[in-house]
Amino acid sequence: MTVFQSVTLDGVMQAPGRKGEDDRDGFGHAGWADGYADEVSMGFAAEGMRQEGSLLFGRRTYEDLLGFWTTTDQPNPFTDVLVNARKLVVTRSAETTAAYPNTELLVGDAVETVGQHRDENLTIMGSGELIRALHAARMIDTYVLQIHPIVLGSGAKLFADGDRADLRLERSLPTTTGVIIAQYAVR
Repeated sequence: MTVFQSVTLDGVMQAPGRKGEDDRDGFGHAGWADGYADEVSMGFAAEGMRQEGSLLFGRRTYEDLLGFWTTTDQPNPFTDVLVNARKLVVTRSAETTAAYPNTELLVGDAVETVGQHRDENLTIMGSGELIRALHAARMIDTYVLQIHPIVLGSGAKLFADGDRADLRLERSLPTTTGVIIAQYAVR
């Protein structure tokens, strides 16, 4: 299982994409990753989109991410991949409905429901609560982090306090905007 995530130097992952993306807990820095994309990061993202496997989301990220990209001007490089890919969505509520095609709902406890798909090639995008739960259960194999040269000082962090992980750097790639793309294997 692979996590693909943008983070700040101080580990914040909340709302990198745009204003209004996730204002929980009064977060006032939404859209912090704006202006950091370049040809290097876009090429890396395209490489990842060509890989086999399914996407894994928490319900909130699924609704926000697909809701955004399916209403964005076409063509864009992400909509077709997101809509056509097989998507697994973790939700606590049996009342949740899948708004987009190729979606399977995993209702219940995240560790238990995702554990039933452990042998599959899954990539998690966003979904901080889900990542933290799966990390604590030692279910994450790889972290691909786009580390942005910015410190926010507040916001939801990728890792919770006390959840140690020993990682091995497998690949790193600097971008022209100062972002470091780092791929780590969990030891």
